[in-house]
Amino acid sequence: MHSRLDYSIHARTMMQERMIAEDWVTSTVNTPEQIEMRQDDEIHYLKRIPQNKNRFLRVIVNPSIDPRRVITVFFDRRVQQ
Repeated sequence: MHSRLDYSIHARTMMQERMIAEDWVTSTVNTPEQIEMRQDDEIHYLKRIPQNKNRFLRVIVNPSIDPRRVITVFFDRRVQQ
């Protein structure tokens, strides 16, 4: 399912500071390698980004809002390659 995303101010700031392209974020949400459902009503999407040394991008989304809201994004060093 490819639906529109909304971005929190924090997510936009982190994308800019960390040089994370919006298409990487949408690709991670739309075609993730891993999905983690959290009890706090957040969904964590993870995907390797070849353009960034195959590091895993973690996109945290609040699915309760329409459109879904991206809360934050970061390259997660804890995820094993």
